Amino acid sequence: FLVTKFKDITDKIIPFFDRYPRPGGGVKDFEDFKRVAKLMENKAHLTKEGLSQIYSIKSKMNFKRDSD
Repeated sequence: FLVTKFKDITDKIIPFFDRYPRPGGGVKDFEDFKRVAKLMENKAHLTKEGLSQIYSIKSKMNFKRDSD
């Protein structure tokens, strides 16, 4: 996929992978990705608190999370 607009993430990428999940791991990372996309859609990334929340979510992605 080539994403040129943020709207493509919310309207195309996320619905596609909701419908056709990746085989194997990555489910929690995808859920985190969707949380960040929702925060950005709501403009949370424009505030210090929102940006901090996004960084916190990101820090646990890609094999960095505790076994939860």
